[in-house]
Amino acid sequence: MVRLTSAAGLVGFLSEPDPTLRSFALHSLNEHVQLLWPEISNSIADIEALCEDESFSERELAALVASKVYYQLGEYNESMTFALSAGKLFDLDHPSEYEDTIIARCIDTYITLSAMKNPSTPAIGSFSPQLPSAFPSNSNGSANIAAGLTSPTTPFSQSALPSKSLLSRQNSLTFDPNQPAELAPGMPSTLPTLTPVVQKNLQAVIRRLFESCYRSGAYQQVVGIAIEARNLDVLREAILKASQTDKKLGKKPSSSTPGKGEELMEYVLDICMNVVQERSFRNAILRLILDLLNDIPNPDYFSIAKCVVYLDQHSMASSMLKHLVERGDGKSLATAYQISFDLYDNGSQEFLSKVIEELPETEETDEEKPATNGSAIHPDSKPEDAEKEPLLANQDSDTNGEATTMVSRSKPRSENEQEVKAYTSIRQILRGTKSIELNLEFLYRSNRTDKSVLNKLRDSLEARNSIFHTGITFANAFMNSGTTNDSFFRENLEWLSKAVNWSKFTATAALGVIHRGNITQGQKLLEPYLPKDSSLSNSVYSQGGSLYALGLIYTNHGHHVLDYLRTQFNKATEEVVQHGGALGLGVAGMGTGSEAIYEDLKQVLYTDSAINGEAVGLAMGLVMLGTGNIKALEDMISYAHDTQHEKIVRGLALGMALVMYARQEAADELISGLLDDPDPTLRYGGIMTIALAYCGTGSNKAVRKLLHVAVSDVSDDVRREAVMSLGFVLFRKPSSVPRMVELLAESYNPHVRYGATMALGIACAGTGLDEAIDLLEPMLKDSVDFVRQGANIALAMILVQQNEAMNPKVATIRKQFTKTISDRHEDAMAKFGCALALGIIDAGGRNCTIGLQTQTGNLNMTAIVGMAVFTQYWYWFPLTHFLSLSFMPTAVIGVDQDLEIPTFQFHSNTRPSMFDYPPEAEAKAEEVMEKIKTAVLSTTAQAKRRRQAKEAKQRGESMGMSMELDPPKSAVDRETSAQPEEAKSGEDEKTPEKEEAITKRKQEKEKVGYELDNMSRVLPAQLKYISFPGERYVPVKKPTGGVILLNDTTPSEKKSLLELKVKKTAVKAAPEMPTNRGNALSNLFGDRAGRRDMPLSALLGVNDDPPEYSSTDRATERPTSSSQPPRSAAADEDGSGEADLPEDFEYISDDAMEED
Repeated sequence: MVRLTSAAGLVGFLSEPDPTLRSFALHSLNEHVQLLWPEISNSIADIEALCEDESFSERELAALVASKVYYQLGEYNESMTFALSAGKLFDLDHPSEYEDTIIARCIDTYITLSAMKNPSTPAIGSFSPQLPSAFPSNSNGSANIAAGLTSPTTPFSQSALPSKSLLSRQNSLTFDPNQPAELAPGMPSTLPTLTPVVQKNLQAVIRRLFESCYRSGAYQQVVGIAIEARNLDVLREAILKASQTDKKLGKKPSSSTPGKGEELMEYVLDICMNVVQERSFRNAILRLILDLLNDIPNPDYFSIAKCVVYLDQHSMASSMLKHLVERGDGKSLATAYQISFDLYDNGSQEFLSKVIEELPETEETDEEKPATNGSAIHPDSKPEDAEKEPLLANQDSDTNGEATTMVSRSKPRSENEQEVKAYTSIRQILRGTKSIELNLEFLYRSNRTDKSVLNKLRDSLEARNSIFHTGITFANAFMNSGTTNDSFFRENLEWLSKAVNWSKFTATAALGVIHRGNITQGQKLLEPYLPKDSSLSNSVYSQGGSLYALGLIYTNHGHHVLDYLRTQFNKATEEVVQHGGALGLGVAGMGTGSEAIYEDLKQVLYTDSAINGEAVGLAMGLVMLGTGNIKALEDMISYAHDTQHEKIVRGLALGMALVMYARQEAADELISGLLDDPDPTLRYGGIMTIALAYCGTGSNKAVRKLLHVAVSDVSDDVRREAVMSLGFVLFRKPSSVPRMVELLAESYNPHVRYGATMALGIACAGTGLDEAIDLLEPMLKDSVDFVRQGANIALAMILVQQNEAMNPKVATIRKQFTKTISDRHEDAMAKFGCALALGIIDAGGRNCTIGLQTQTGNLNMTAIVGMAVFTQYWYWFPLTHFLSLSFMPTAVIGVDQDLEIPTFQFHSNTRPSMFDYPPEAEAKAEEVMEKIKTAVLSTTAQAKRRRQAKEAKQRGESMGMSMELDPPKSAVDRETSAQPEEAKSGEDEKTPEKEEAITKRKQEKEKVGYELDNMSRVLPAQLKYISFPGERYVPVKKPTGGVILLNDTTPSEKKSLLELKVKKTAVKAAPEMPTNRGNALSNLFGDRAGRRDMPLSALLGVNDDPPEYSSTDRATERPTSSSQPPRSAAADEDGSGEADLPEDFEYISDDAMEED
C-alpha cells in the first residue's frame, strides 16, 4: 500500500453523507494516525460527532481514532475515555506504547474510583471523645486543633506555607469521611467524567486484564491492584484462583517446593504488613486471609499464627494448638511447638496469658495460678471495657463467645497422657521458659568476648570520673549480655570499688544485663544486694540497682518475680530503692496490662518525688504497653500538667508513648494534643508517641509530621527527638533513611545532627549499610562532642556482627574507637560514646545483633521498647541498660518433637570466612626490660690488648702469641658477622607481607560450603544459604533462625543429644558481710573469686571515697597485690628475660648520722 503523505483527502470524507466513505476514511486514518495525527487533530470535532451518532455503524472505530489522536496530543484522560468507548477494538493482547499507556491509565482510574467507594475508616473507636478534656486550650482559647493554627510546634501559621510544600497539605491526622479518597500516584487532580456505559466498559477492560493475568499465572499483579483499589472481593478471588491452580497441577501440601497458592499467601502477608499503612484496612485483609486459610484442608499454620497475633485473636490461636495436638502424629506436634515458639516471639504477655488460660487444664494448673497474679488476666476484668478494647472492635462479641465455647467444650474431654504432656510443653514454651533456656545455653557456650578490649578501656579511662566508670560498666554489660560471664567484675574488684552513689546503682544493675535470661538462678545471684528486713542492710543504691537487675533478668517474663518486686516496691521508703523497684517492675511486667501494678505505681507517683517519679512514669507505660488504656492516659496527662518536676513530666510523657505502642491511627488524638502543648517536655512525648505508635510502618503521614517538627520546633530537645524518631518509623526500609537525613546531618543545629546519627543507627542496625557509614564517618570529627558520641554509637549499631569480608571498614572503625579512647585530649562525652560503641559492636559475646523485627518478620516489641528507652540515656544514664533488650541471639537451634536438642549438622553454602567472627583485638605485649650488652669502644679494646701484651711480656711470652688472644677483626669479618643480623631484620620486615599473601592464598583455596553443628551462630544474612540435607531431622518450616522444630523421621532409632552446660555451672550467692557505708558491691562474687577471707578494707577501703590519684600517674597505675589477677603461664615465660635487680644498698638517714 502506498504510504500517505497527507490526510486532507481522508479528513474530507468524514463530512460526506455516505456511511461507506466515512467508514473508509476512519479505517485509513486508524492505520496512519501515528504519522498524520497533526492534520487529523484539526478535524477531531468531526470524529467525535461520529462517535456520538447512534445511527453510524462504525462508532467504536471513530472512538478508537479519537483516542489515538488525543493520546498523541498528551490528553490521556480523554484518550482513555474514547478508548473505553471503542469496546473490543481496543486490543489488549497486542500491546504497544499506546495500549500500555491507556491500560495504565485505566488501572489508575479503576483504583481511584474503587478506593472512593471504599473510604478509609480509622479504628479510633471510643478514644477520641475522652481525651481532649485533659489538654489545656490553645493560646486563642480554643481546644480544637484546627481552630488554633498557631502552636508551640510551629512559630508560624501553617496557612502561610507555600502551596507546593508538603507541609501545606491537609492535616492527615484528622479524618473527614466526607472527603474523597486520595488519588492514586500519577493521576491528575480531576478525574474524567465517565458515563455509566464508559464505567461499564472500564470494568470490562479490568476484568479482561485480570483474566489475562490468571491465564499467565501473574496473580501478584492482580493482588497489587486489588489492595490499592481496596477491593477485597478481587483479593479473595485471586487467592482462590491460585489455590485451584495448585489442585489442577496435583500440588501436594507436604511437598518441599511451595505452590502458587503458598507463594501468593506469603506475598499478600508481606504486602499487608510492610506496605499497607492504614490499620483498619490491614485488619480487614488479615481477617480475609484467616477465613481463607481456615477453609483449606491443610492450611499454612505459620501464616495463621502471624495473623492471630496481629489481630489479637487469642481464641483462634489456642484452638489451632488444640487441633494440632489432638492429631497425635509427630509432625503435627512439632508444628504445634513451632507455632508456640513463634507466638512467644511475637506476642505480648497479656496475649500469651489468654492463650494459656484457654488451653485444656493439666496438672500444672495449680502451679500456674501465681503466674496470673500481676498479669493481664483478672477475674473482674472484662474484654469489653473501654481500656481493654481489642484491635478489632467489631469482633468483640464473636471473640468472647468463641473463647467461652472453646473452653467449656475442652473441659469435659479427657486427654490421654501424651496430650497432657504436649499441653504442659506448650505452656512452658508460651511462658518463654524454653526459649530463654535455649538462648542462654547458646550464648553461654558460644561466648567470644574479647577481654583485652575491656582491659584497654579500664586502663585508658580514669575510674574516678563517674562517667568513665559508668561507660566501662555499660561496655562490660553489653559485651557479656546474656552470657553469665561476670569475670571482669571479679578480676577488677578494686576498680569496682570506685563506684559510688548512682554509679554503684548502675554497676549492680549491670548484673541483670549479664545474667539476663538466667531465670533459674537470677534471684539467688542477687540475694546479697536485694533489700532485707534486717537493720544491717546494704547501700540503698545497691538495693535499688539489684531490683532493677532482677527485672532485667526476667525481662518480659516476670510472672516468677512480679509478686516479689511488688512487695519490695511497696515496702521501700528510700527514693532510690523505689526508683530501682519501679524500673524492675516495668521491665518484668512489660505489656501485662496489670491494674494492680499500675495502682501501686500511681500511689508512689502522687508523692511528687522527682527521683522516683521519672522511673514510676516510665514503669506505668511499660506495664500498660500497647494497651491504649484510656484511664491510664487520662491519669498521666492530668498529673503531667499538675506537677512542677520536669523529670516526672518526662517520665510520664515517655510512658504515654509506650501505652500507644503500635496503635497507629488510634494515637492520633493524643499526638495532636501533646504536640500542641506549650510544655516542650510534653511535645517531646508527642514525638515519642509518633515513633512508637507508627514504628516500622513507614507511614508517610508520620514521616511528614516528624520532618516538619524537626525544622520548626523552638525546642532543641523536641527537634532532636523528631529526627531520631525517623529511625523508628522507617527501620523496615533502612536504605531510605540515609537519603532522608542527609541534609539534616549537615544542619547548623548540633541537636539535629545528633538526631540524624541516632536515626541512622536505629534504622540500619546490623545491616552494615555503606550509605549510612559514609554519612557517619565525617561526623566522627564533628566540632561538638555529643555529635561525635552519637556517631560512635550509631556506627557500632550498624556494624554489629560485621566482619571485614562483609564490610571492609569494620577494622578501621574499630581502630578509631580504640584511638579515641586512648586520646587524652578527647572530650569525655565522646569517650563515653566510644565505650558504649565497643560494648555494642561485640554485644552478647559477639553472638547478638540488634533486631527490631522478629525472625518471622513481625515487630519485636521488647527490642523496640528497649531501643526507645535507651535513647533516653541523654537524660539519665541508668536507662542505657535497656539497650540489652534489643539484643537478639543469632543462632539456629534445632529441637525435636520431644523438645530435646539432638546432635546433627546442617549445611551453609558459603565460604567459612564470609560470616566468621571478627578477629580479636591484638593486645600489645608488655614491654619487658631486657639486658643490654655493654658497649665496647675501640679504644677500650686497644687498651685491653696493650695491657694483655704487657702482662705477657712480663711473663716472658712472645708478642705474636699475645696478639692471638684477641685478634682484631678485618673489614671482611665484620661484614660477615653483620650478615645474619641484616638477614634476620630483613625477614622481620617481610613478615606482614608474607602473612597477607598467605591469607589471600587461604581465601582462594577456601571451598564454598561447610557443615555447622546444631546450636551454631548463623547471621540473618546467612540464613538464605542454610539447608538441612540430612534425612533424619527435617525442619517443619523454612528456617528463619532462632528455635527450629525438627521432625524426627526415624524416632525409633537412638539419638545423640547435646549436653547443656549452663545447668552444670551453678551460681553461688555472694557471702554476707557487715554493713560498710553502702559498699555492697564488695560482696560481688567474693566466694567465686577466691577472696572470701580477704578483709573488706583491703578491697574497698573504709570509706566510700575512692583513693586519690594524680592525672599524670593514671596511665601507669597497676592493681595492688590484693586485687591483681594471677598471671598466666605465658606471662611467666615472658618474664624470664628480665634484667637482674640491682643489689641492695645501704641508706643512712640523718638521725643515724647524728647518733654516730
